[in-house]
Amino acid sequence: MIKINFLKELTSQLSDALPAHLGALKKDFEKNCQAILSKSFAKLDIVTREEFDTQTKVLARTRKKVEDLEKLVKDLENQCKNSHR
Repeated sequence: MIKINFLKELTSQLSDALPAHLGALKKDFEKNCQAILSKSFAKLDIVTREEFDTQTKVLARTRKKVEDLEKLVKDLENQCKNSHR
């Protein structure tokens, strides 16, 4: 889930892009923008960098195990072929 600080920072940056003489409008824009972004990001399947990195490590370990098992199966198949000769 997207962290609230990220959304606050993003809306603040968008608000700062508005001309300075629109002071009252900037606060209203910031509040509405944050609500819209929160709702939009909630609809997306977004994960944090930490979650992504964790899943990448899990995938790497899983791939290694699959490769090891494939090698073991191949070795066992070869042993089986050689014992039947």
